[in-house]
Amino acid sequence: MLRPLSRVFASVHTQSLCSACPGWTMMEPKLYRAPAEVRGMTSLDKEAFAQTITVPALRVPTRVLNKVVKSLKKSTIQRPGVPRVVQDPEESGDFRLVLLDPHRVSSLDSFSEAEAEALRSFSVAEELQEYDLNLTYDNLKSEEVLEAVLPRGQDVTSGFSRVGHIAHMNLRDHQLPYRNLIGQVIMDKNPGVTCVVNKTNTIDSTYRNFKMEVLAGEENMVAKVKENGMTYEFDFSRVYWNSRLSTEHQRVVQLAKRGDTVFDVFAGVGPFAVPAARSGANVLANDLNPESYRWLQHNCKLNKVDSKVRTFNLDGRAFIQGPVKQELPALLKGTARVHVVMNLPALALEFLDAFKGLLQQEPPCDENLPTVHCYGFSKDDNPDKDVVERASRSLGFPLEHRCSVHFVRNVAPNKDMMCVSFTLPKEVLFSSEDPEQTEPSEEPAPKRQKCEETTEST
Repeated sequence: MLRPLSRVFASVHTQSLCSACPGWTMMEPKLYRAPAEVRGMTSLDKEAFAQTITVPALRVPTRVLNKVVKSLKKSTIQRPGVPRVVQDPEESGDFRLVLLDPHRVSSLDSFSEAEAEALRSFSVAEELQEYDLNLTYDNLKSEEVLEAVLPRGQDVTSGFSRVGHIAHMNLRDHQLPYRNLIGQVIMDKNPGVTCVVNKTNTIDSTYRNFKMEVLAGEENMVAKVKENGMTYEFDFSRVYWNSRLSTEHQRVVQLAKRGDTVFDVFAGVGPFAVPAARSGANVLANDLNPESYRWLQHNCKLNKVDSKVRTFNLDGRAFIQGPVKQELPALLKGTARVHVVMNLPALALEFLDAFKGLLQQEPPCDENLPTVHCYGFSKDDNPDKDVVERASRSLGFPLEHRCSVHFVRNVAPNKDMMCVSFTLPKEVLFSSEDPEQTEPSEEPAPKRQKCEETTEST
């Protein structure tokens, strides 16, 4: 149904259309007002979200339709699945209706000077129409659906981490009764997502992999992702992967040049090791988790770098005191740089003491000592200082003014992920202390020893 509004626009300039026209409700704060009966819904009923709303429209000759739509691109309605142009039920095929955003257009005076000039140049009648628009579940955004369903005053989340076809959520307790509905909405509103999971706090193995509860879709946990030009495949329920670390992976990998050697102590499925090998570095990559180790090998072959990567399935301390110790003497005599990556932020700083007295005979110079990139979480008000002090304690050597600290990301309120990089001091590497006599820090988990506390989905 169409209703002309030209008389209103002739007399009203600053007054909103909502107050000028009885029955016109579109100047409400939200374009869509969910029916009250959907509140508290736990099983998704898509039909219950249907609603008819009223929006302003312009009657435009078809001969200038494309030009008018282009000129009004900032004022036309923007809704998932809602066309900006519809048939004019009261005119012949010579006209179409261009639907406008009622939050932007309440009268003819709402158009910018450029838009008004364009309408005049295209001989568009200076008259707005009311158009009854039928909105369905398919036209709603995920946050609109969830806001309508969840109890008033409680946090609404539509955020998640995308890992291939999997959407990974961290739901809060008050959202759990609605978890299956939330999962279905996320899957419906995000093309390519065919599985939605929620991480629970239950630890089910010695590697402390967190159980993934499937909220909606298929139970296929083998994901395929692309990151920085590399392809990775892995079972997301049994290994660690965080898409938010893509930039950090790239930053560190770019430090390794062709011919350098990279020791990846906690390699996971290879986000450091694989691209470093692709760039021409020689890589020794290790992970304690047998599943991570298996997928690490798979991803090396998948990206055709298996000849450049030697893989190990050891505890991080055993890797340092084994393969790293065996390879370092020869590498220190060369000119290519040596990098040690330790990305296990909850524990890696505690593993630095494994380098104490690792080697016995000092090289003739210290120009080619390894560069260590060690990650850690910090809840301190001064996280830079905190991670440097903790690294210094573990090494038994002061790193202040001898290292750099890089902020990686905020993982939760007052909890930051940091990376401290430094040249391994010869006073540590060639100390008289026997590393095997130090109190060991056990590695109970391959990068998943604890659940990241976060306000965003991880």
